Amino acid sequence: MPTTTLYDQDFYAWTQHQVDLLRSGCLAELDLENLIEEIESLGKQQRQELRNRLGVLLGHLLKWHYQPEARSKSWVYTIKEQRRRIQEHLADNPSLKPYLCEAIERGYRDSLDLVGRETPLDPNQLPQTCPFSEADIFAEPVNWRP
Repeated sequence: MPTTTLYDQDFYAWTQHQVDLLRSGCLAELDLENLIEEIESLGKQQRQELRNRLGVLLGHLLKWHYQPEARSKSWVYTIKEQRRRIQEHLADNPSLKPYLCEAIERGYRDSLDLVGRETPLDPNQLPQTCPFSEADIFAEPVNWRP
């Protein structure tokens, strides 16, 4: 029967124990296998956050472009917020910049799902690759006029 480790029983307690071991220099006692896995996971989360935010931003840019009659103040603020948060995320994680083109491509697929959920538009009738340049994606915020 496999033994249950602190990592399996109480993740938070495990993290605090690993921190204590690192601070005290007791490197031989570290749970290296799980520590490596968790650090790797943190990096993947940063990439995922970039893709998710791009999906929301691109979905709203599609809605803005293809449904001008339905434009709203809410869309403007979602576009502004996502642009700002993406730029902050890239500033905090500059090594993600080379990944931006791939993140746009992958985020765009999610944006088509967002448009399909939130509008009467048929995502299959929209461009299947991102029609916006990087400059378009991060251009100055759109203005809303009722």
